[in-house]
Amino acid sequence: MKKLVFILTFFSVCLLVAQEPYKRTLKLMGSRFDITVVAKDPVEANEYIDLAVNEITRIEQLISSWDSNSQTSEINRNAGIKPVKVDTELFDLIQRAIGISKLTDGAFDISYASMDKIWKFDGSMTVMPSADSIKASVEKVGFQNIVLDKESSTVFLKLKGMKLGFGAIGKGYAADKAKDLLISKGVVSGIINASGDMNTWGKQPDGSEWKVAITNPMDKNKVFALLPITNGAVVTSGNYEKYVTFNDVRYTHIIDPRSGYPATGIISVTVFAPKAELADALATSVFVMGIEVGLNRINQLPKVECIIIDDKGNIITSKNIEIEKS
Repeated sequence: MKKLVFILTFFSVCLLVAQEPYKRTLKLMGSRFDITVVAKDPVEANEYIDLAVNEITRIEQLISSWDSNSQTSEINRNAGIKPVKVDTELFDLIQRAIGISKLTDGAFDISYASMDKIWKFDGSMTVMPSADSIKASVEKVGFQNIVLDKESSTVFLKLKGMKLGFGAIGKGYAADKAKDLLISKGVVSGIINASGDMNTWGKQPDGSEWKVAITNPMDKNKVFALLPITNGAVVTSGNYEKYVTFNDVRYTHIIDPRSGYPATGIISVTVFAPKAELADALATSVFVMGIEVGLNRINQLPKVECIIIDDKGNIITSKNIEIEKS
């Protein structure tokens, strides 16, 4: 039996070494995607990458709120009017998003798209919005007003003017779907990097784990940790470039959908999880929940870890993170 295991292991290692990583960079879903596959030659690699691109494009057409022909746009157009029948895939994605909203006490909410854009992070904002305008900006936000009917596969937004948006979960979901498709086609190893939403599987051709470099936004040229990713995802959410400061308080571009106020106290959150969809949603949620509540929630979730950098440059990690210094 041991001899058989050795032969199988030796064969799989030889198979992997005989292959090489091939990468293509392109713009999808309005963002940069880097798709890497391990394949035997460029022809095979390009065939695989084309499959991934087609899958990501299909997802975008399903969830885009910018495409007037998408099912998401149809849901938004009929807010406060009538339920809309959708594909099972979109229904299930919305259902999972609501589950994450409940898990995070509303810190994550796909109805955030209903929010009035009263905060500007392009340098043009000189006066803080009034408390009344901030409160009014989130009047139509609330996952509790998304009504799902599984039997008829319909989605109904209770309030007129309410909208769904998948900006905080869509790229992660697309990366998951592309990864699953490539695995099903026999791709032994690769990385889908959706503008920092990274999803990996398998190992590098030399047998080592894929690794991600974690940098401190206050010193971007210095990597403070190099962490292995094994068949999982890592997502970093940061506010170090988009923020405004009023009364010595730094307000980030990540806004709490419950209050309408931007998150404070954190400049970067990196989440490790089995799926990029979950990591994507949780990275935003931890920003909004804050360090103490965010870490508490992460520490209760199996196979989920995070690294937080606060606005003083301090590094805080969840309980099972082991940082390998670079």
